[in-house]
Formats: sequence, C-alpha cells, structure tokens
Amino acid sequence: MALYRLVAVIKNPSDEDFLVVRQAPPPQLPEEEYRSFVDSDLWDLPSAPLNPLRGDRRSETVVEGAYSLLDDDLDLEKFDVDSALDEVLSLSYLESPLEGRWSVWKFVKEPEFGPGPPVNVLFILGIVKSKQGILKESCQWLSKESALMLLQAVKASATRVGPYVFMGLVPDVAKATNFSATCTLHYQEYPPGITLVPMKSRTREPFHTTNLIVVVADDAINEQKDSSFVTYGNSLLIDPGCSSRFHTDLADLVAKLPRKLVVFVTHHHYDHVDGLSVIQKCNPDAVLLAHENTSRHIGRGEWSLCRTLISGGEKIQIGDHRFEVIFAPGHTDGHLALLHSSTNSLIVGDHCVGQGSAVMDVRAGGNLKDYFQTTYRFLDLSPHVLIPMHGRINLWPKQMLCGYLKHRRDRELSILNAIENGSKTLFDIISKSYADVDIKFWLPASSNVRIHVDHLAYQEKLPKDFSMEGFIQLRDILRRNVSPSLQSLGSPGATTSHAINSSTQCSHLDPRRSEPTLHTRKTNPLAFLITQFSTSISFIRRSNVFDTFRCISESPPTFVSAVANTRIDRKETPVTADLPGVEKAGGGGWQGCSGGRVHRHLRLT
Repeated sequence: MALYRLVAVIKNPSDEDFLVVRQAPPPQLPEEEYRSFVDSDLWDLPSAPLNPLRGDRRSETVVEGAYSLLDDDLDLEKFDVDSALDEVLSLSYLESPLEGRWSVWKFVKEPEFGPGPPVNVLFILGIVKSKQGILKESCQWLSKESALMLLQAVKASATRVGPYVFMGLVPDVAKATNFSATCTLHYQEYPPGITLVPMKSRTREPFHTTNLIVVVADDAINEQKDSSFVTYGNSLLIDPGCSSRFHTDLADLVAKLPRKLVVFVTHHHYDHVDGLSVIQKCNPDAVLLAHENTSRHIGRGEWSLCRTLISGGEKIQIGDHRFEVIFAPGHTDGHLALLHSSTNSLIVGDHCVGQGSAVMDVRAGGNLKDYFQTTYRFLDLSPHVLIPMHGRINLWPKQMLCGYLKHRRDRELSILNAIENGSKTLFDIISKSYADVDIKFWLPASSNVRIHVDHLAYQEKLPKDFSMEGFIQLRDILRRNVSPSLQSLGSPGATTSHAINSSTQCSHLDPRRSEPTLHTRKTNPLAFLITQFSTSISFIRRSNVFDTFRCISESPPTFVSAVANTRIDRKETPVTADLPGVEKAGGGGWQGCSGGRVHRHLRLT
C-alpha cells in the first residue's frame, strides 16, 4: 500500500514566484572527523506526510478538484489534510492570506524503488494576495527560471534545488525530453536529464529492482566534436539488469531510443547485466563501456558487439550531457561510477544503496581498503545527489558517505573485539558481531566479515595468536551441527579450531518432506542457517554477491562445499586473461567479435 505526501505550491499572482523552504539535513554525526563534510543548502517546496484518518473522521479542509483524484484511488476526505497543511504552513509565516481555496495542482506516483512502499505526492496550489509579509529565514521566493538555472548549471557546493520543485513546477518551462514523451514505463526524472526506471531483477533482498538509468540527447549529434571524449552518442543506458520476465519491456524501450546508443555497466553482477543480450539484438550498433575486470565476466552470449575498455578519468558525451568516468573499486575490483557534469550528480553503482549498505564481493576483488578510498574520493567530488542502482536517490550525499565510513569502522571494531575475546572462526565472529541482525542475513554478511578481517590483517591489527587458516575452516562445524543428509554433501577431512557443542541437537529427515528438516530442542544458529539456505534455493539465487553460489540452483552441494572451502586469500584472476567476447588483435590492441575496434583506455591509479 502506497504512502502519501502533501506538497504546497504557494504562488504570488503578480510575478509567479513560488515559496521554497530550506530543507533540514539529517542529524550530524558526533565524531569530529566527519564534521567538515557538510552538504550545501537544499531548497524545495514545503511538504508534510499525508496520513489516513482513523475511524469515521473526515477532513475539514476543502481542496478544489479533489474528485479528480478518485481515479487514482485517493479520497482526500479520508486523509488528514488539516494536520498536513498545519505542518506545511508552520514552516513559514505569511501575513498575507490565501486567495480562495487550495486546489489540486498535480498528482505524481512514485515508481516502486523499494524496499518500502512507494510515496505518492499530491501537489496543491495556493495563491497569496501579496508577497509582503514576514518570512522565516529558512524561506524565500524563487522564480521558475531561477530554479531551472540552479538545476541545470550546478557547481560543487553551490545552492541546490530539490525534486519537488522540478517535478511540480519546472516541467512547465522546460521542454519535455525525447524519452519522457515516448516512455510507457513508470519512471522518475531527477536531476534533469537523468531518468530512473526501476525494473524487476535478480537482486538481493530487501530490494527487488535495479534502476535502469536512461539519458537521451535533446539534440542529436552525428559526429564527435571533441577528441577528449572516449565516445559519444545520442542515448545512454546504465546497468540494464532486469530479469528475463521484463526483457520485452526493455526491448520496447531500446527500440524507441536513438540508434547511436552507448551502454555503460558499473560492474558485472547479473542484476546489472542481465539485459545486455536484449540490447544487442535490438540495436547492433550499440557500444558497451566497461572496466576490463568487469568485461572479462561478460561472455559472448551476453555481448558480442563492440566494447570500449575504460579505467577511470574518461569522458562521455551524450548530446549536451557530459559524463566523467570515476574508478570506484571496493564493491568489486572493476567497479565504476559516473559523474554527470551539468548537475554534479554521481551515479554510484552498488557502492551505495537506497537503504542499508551494500555487500562487498570478495570473490570479485572487493576489499575494504579500496572501499574506503572510493568513499573519500566521492566526498572530494562534493556531489549534489547520489544515484544508486537499488532504491531511491539520496539528497544528502556527504552525510550518507560519512555514515558509510562510520558504519564500516564500527563494524570493524566489533569484529576486532570479537577476535580479541577469543573468536577464531568465521561463524564465531558473525554470531558475535552480528548478534543484533536477523540470522537469514548472516550468509551475505560473511563476505563483509572476511573483508574486514582481511583489512585488519593489512593494518597488522590482528592478535598474534589469530590464525587466518583456522578462521575459514568450517567443515568440522558443519559435520557436528548439520543433519546426516547435509553432512554427506560436503567433502570430509577438514578440521576446525572451534566446535559447537551438539549434545542437545537431534536432527533427522522428516518422512513427510522431501528435503531435510532440522528438529531441535535448542536450535543452533549455524544449523538453522545451513538448513534455511539449503532448502530455500530461491533466496540463494537472488544473491549477486558470491559467484560460486550462482550454481546452487543446479547443485545444492556446491553451497556447502563453497562455505567449507572459503578462503580469505582469494584467487586472483591474471590481468592478462582473455576477455570473453573480445579477441586480441595485432599491436597490443583488442578486436571485437563483430570486427569493430575495441579501444583500450587503461590508466594506472
């Protein structure tokens, strides 16, 4: 069920200026090291939650045009419009009264970004008799033209204008984009020119969609005017990762885009590349941009057309839109971000997510040292908006990035405390440092724990008696705590420095079920964890973190073997490995399968 928010458009009839309010930032982190990172002022239309009324109560405020909302299943009489308006008007004080009544201005449905319900926005219009009056310091009058200029000609750390101004007012003076005029999917455009289309994908819970980002040039270009750009085009798609059920929708979208199409992928996880095969079928002229470490994971079946290998620092031109590629390892070793120059918006891939924090993929080179460096690099860019590939955009980038730094440092401290207090194995550390987290999330958390331990070893902070070999040996734990049928799935022989007492356990196969069921008088967390993931294949298949776990749908034993044989010293892929779908050409270049030239832009950082 959707939530609702009331946004007030308060205008002056003489010059069409409207009232904006300085938005309150999230609470500042208490640590001194984060206090220097402050986001610039954000101005937007005044707004408040619009909550349903309980019982038989009805709203007393009359809003003209409210009956038109019934088609959208919004009956304003059943919502607390009075309280919402009181909160909106408390944000500023106007001596001049309104002319007439409030009226419906616009109703905007939010796409399903997740993980929570969408927040639909009702804009209502009120006209004041005069601009003369007392305004709080946090309020000012703004014209549409000034708002559009602040949105499209952004400078780092300058005043910002929020999404309600853009959605509610700016489209009246800004020309519609080619994409918005033809797209039939549910999307959101903000900042200007950056369109987010959340599409169902095989991503990890609590999310269910990946944001496909679409940029379409207002004015087509037929040739590259500036040699400093690595490529140019008339349309751009970022991370086409929708699942196969929605490939038809993706194909329809691609068919409506200009033929000179550039496809950019932030990294190789399948909830970011599942739609590549659809794009190359619909548009054989499309060009793929990816880091070399990402490209080697993309096979010929997914993309056999021209590829351009990038490593950070390159520039991309899509009509009047200009982007800069940012090398952003941490989540994976080939992870990239993209900075939209005109709006100073940062498309962050999976480095950040709309809620919570992302898991680093240790099997794809993810590590905490790179993660911290990338986070500080993002802070130095002073972006105005963070655009993740899962969830909503974030309007307080520095606050969010500092929160990520603090979260990772706090987590690392809890892991170090667990180790110093005697924890030796991966399970020991998870059970203590993630005691407040639902057990079903312990498996994905294990990747981050391994990365934190690796980072502690890099900093030489681990106790001298801590064994990295013993840290990842889980076979003996599995043998002692999992049912006989599950024990047979793993390979024998490994020992562990820690065992869980299983004297209170009584596990057997339930004759009424085809899969193993663990019956316990005192449930052991590890046994519960293994059983849950062995009998719930769909959850594992949604994981895009461990490539090894992708084969769980074909072979459940792989899961147990993978956990039992996990090592902190990950197996590195040689830099000289052949790239799937790309053949070496003479002279050190690269030749695409279709015969097109693949440029190699690799820069040491």
